[in-house]
Amino acid sequence: MKKIIPMIVCAAAVLLFVSCKEQTVPEFIDDKPAKNTAMENLLTRRSVRQYTDEMPPMEVIEEICKAGTYAPTGRNLQSPIIIAVTNREMRDSLSRMNARVLENDSIDPFYGAPVVLVVLANRDTSYTYLEDGSLVMGNLMNAAHAKGLGSCWIHRAKEVFETPEGKQILADLGIEGNYVGIGNCILGYTAGEYPDPAPRKENWVYWVK
Repeated sequence: MKKIIPMIVCAAAVLLFVSCKEQTVPEFIDDKPAKNTAMENLLTRRSVRQYTDEMPPMEVIEEICKAGTYAPTGRNLQSPIIIAVTNREMRDSLSRMNARVLENDSIDPFYGAPVVLVVLANRDTSYTYLEDGSLVMGNLMNAAHAKGLGSCWIHRAKEVFETPEGKQILADLGIEGNYVGIGNCILGYTAGEYPDPAPRKENWVYWVK
């Protein structure tokens, strides 16, 4: 019995060691390290300008919004906010207001996307409000791609929310403060083929080594 106990302890130690080693060893596919999914997501996202009418699941939209709230902001003051629009009437109203800025009422600037995530930022909260909101937009678009949705940054949120109608939308939502529209992140399922990447320009990166 005395010999069996040390053997059991030794076997347990070996199993624990193997278990710990397995947790630290990277996954391999065809003898090559597995792709970094975050990097793959960044390199494969494209702006989508053609959508189906199908509404994505609410839990997916909520996860994308959550990703937006984790964007870095100046001094972590978190100056931006997100207005998540899934209501068709409000979505169409924002589309009409956006088209009005373009002076072209015959188009849908949101390309048929059923979801619009409006990003605004409070200029009184941080002098980096514009950069803060832009980082939120980036997080939203990359999160959408990670969840299998198309997305695109649509401009003119600033002009829309400077109008009396836009200010009334904020007031109706109980939003107070000196908020400036940063962008509209449209979301939905891609209709047709996913866009191919455009060639990268030369001299993107200048090295100083």
